[in-house]
Amino acid sequence: MSTEALHSKSELAYQAILEGIQQARFAPGSRLVLAQLAAELGMSVVPVREAVRMLQQDGLVAYQRNVGATVVGIDPVEYRNTMETLALVEGFSTAQCAPLITDAELERARGINEQMRRVLDEFDPVQFTTLNKQFHSTLYEHHQNAHILDLVHRGWNRLAALRSSTFAYVPGRARASVDEHDHLLDLIAEGAPFETIEAAARTHRLNTLDAYLASRTTPQDTARRKDTP
Repeated sequence: MSTEALHSKSELAYQAILEGIQQARFAPGSRLVLAQLAAELGMSVVPVREAVRMLQQDGLVAYQRNVGATVVGIDPVEYRNTMETLALVEGFSTAQCAPLITDAELERARGINEQMRRVLDEFDPVQFTTLNKQFHSTLYEHHQNAHILDLVHRGWNRLAALRSSTFAYVPGRARASVDEHDHLLDLIAEGAPFETIEAAARTHRLNTLDAYLASRTTPQDTARRKDTP
């Protein structure tokens, strides 16, 4: 098999397995049996193995001794704690920096958001998450005091360690996220009050958390979480 053909088949296998993860056909902890996947995809094990390696680099798959390749899950407690903390510091950071954001930075943020919108048609959760980070960084990276910015960076780093992209689990959340970005940019452009921008940015982050929790819990679990003081 030529290198080009192997690359092409690896990409096909990568997209097929990624889609299975996104649609929860391969749940967290599920084994990815290379021979079985190769048979289902009508190809040899070699490109499937390469695809699994690519998914491992994305943080979506891990190798466990005596088990093999498995789909990585998110520690729900650590994820929730990280997202709630990030919602607070990112909301404050965005609102505090809003009056200092230049027209050029606003245009850059809008351009990044348009890239995110284009990615929706052929969804790549890792690329979407990279653009999402660039979008938010544009709004506070150059105008924030070092201590608050350090807290934001710590939150991002913890998220990256937990999962390369939450959107791999809740791809349906991506479109709403882009729309919320538009709303946030409009608020900044019109000079909305601090508390309005802070609430919008904080809620935006918490909406992603809620989407993930809803995808992993039953309606009864969700009701209990809302009733908890």
